[in-house]
Amino acid sequence: MAATPGFTERDEPPEEDEPPAAPPDGPHPVDRLPTPGRLLATGFQHVAASYAGVVAPPLVIGAYVGLSPAELAFLVGASLFTAGLATLLQTVGFWKVGVRLPFVNGVSFAGVAPMLAIADAQHDKRDALPVVHGAVMVAGALGFLLAPWFCKLVRFFPPVVSGTVITLIGLTLLPVSFGWIQGGHPERPAPPVNLALAGATLLIVLVLRRLLKGFGRQIAILLGLVAGTLVALPAGAVDTSALHHAHAVGFPTPFHFGPPQFTVPAIVSMCVVMLVCMTESTADMLALGEIVGRRADEKAIAAGLRADTLGSAVSPLFNGFANSAFAQNIGLVAITGVRSRFTVAAAGLMFVLLGLSPAFASLIAVVPQPVLGGAGIVLFGTVAASGINVLLTARLERGDNLLIAATSLGVGLIPVVSKTFYATSAIPETLKVILNSGVSAGCLTAVVLNLAFHHTGIRRTVRGG
Repeated sequence: MAATPGFTERDEPPEEDEPPAAPPDGPHPVDRLPTPGRLLATGFQHVAASYAGVVAPPLVIGAYVGLSPAELAFLVGASLFTAGLATLLQTVGFWKVGVRLPFVNGVSFAGVAPMLAIADAQHDKRDALPVVHGAVMVAGALGFLLAPWFCKLVRFFPPVVSGTVITLIGLTLLPVSFGWIQGGHPERPAPPVNLALAGATLLIVLVLRRLLKGFGRQIAILLGLVAGTLVALPAGAVDTSALHHAHAVGFPTPFHFGPPQFTVPAIVSMCVVMLVCMTESTADMLALGEIVGRRADEKAIAAGLRADTLGSAVSPLFNGFANSAFAQNIGLVAITGVRSRFTVAAAGLMFVLLGLSPAFASLIAVVPQPVLGGAGIVLFGTVAASGINVLLTARLERGDNLLIAATSLGVGLIPVVSKTFYATSAIPETLKVILNSGVSAGCLTAVVLNLAFHHTGIRRTVRGG
């Protein structure tokens, strides 16, 4: 199988071909509990890396349906709260729920476009949230029941498939960091001050990674975000207005926007989204398992999918949306070498507390987007490099494997480089959900091609003829 594309506990690249194993006289690094200081610092680093991804979908959806600023803040807090619950399900778990890896779960962006379409189908867009919540609840429950069968797909993820998918995860995330540098407007050129802040943050992170050792090196991303924010202060790029209007405490009242409503078109649409999320989560679990040295087998993936789907089914109760794995945190694990799942469990608890305290949530929101973008280049680029490392073990000298990887990468990058490629009425909306997800489209392509080239008798028949 693949070599570990991450780092050991001493932050040095592993020299062996196999992932670092747990010492015979102690627990696996994934199950080790760090000291309180390290737990808080590394957990907060995960929160800082994923905060923007958690709050972006509710901001888009809330603004689209016409929520007031107060209601929009409530929706964001609810998403933070439910992301924390879903993350705790994954990292701590119970029974057969939770992959028990350093896995952050948050609001999936794959569901944004279908949810906006659901809003368009209502007479009043403000009535859309109960319909969306009802559809998410049903899709999550069905996904939970499907998990024991869906996990069996892991046998179709040899290195040529898993390496391709991991590479695509990183490549599809990089434009997110570029969008942050452009101030959230990918269609516009990046302002010079944003380029300067992103470049400064990137340089700070690289210097810290090069000069610091031990724990300081492990939290280089967090230190880079703090330093980048301080650099942004004189430039007037730090917006503190959210701090002045945020309440100290605010619980996400169940069904705040109304009781869930269940309509067949909305349920079908969100079920497709759930299948896409499950496909991406499977790929993310395989990637993270390689990085931490505890490969995700069928049992682990089934447990992880149960946590994903259960978290999604429960999330609408607190006004949240469908949750899935956050790939950006995989890059953070690879860079820092901190493999303890309890660091991410601490991040999950922080998300819960942020959801209960809008004032504290606003503190993280002051980090300028260009600063996040500069750090994101390192985070997301590391994921892509990890996938390339896995592909190196996939015997690409074999023409078939090279063809599988090349074609799948090409298909997966289509929606990354062209947002309007599939914008035609000839393609059903449900199919667009899959095609517009580069990871899902590339993953399915790789799996199908691997089956065609390595698990059928087509080639042997042709050669024999």
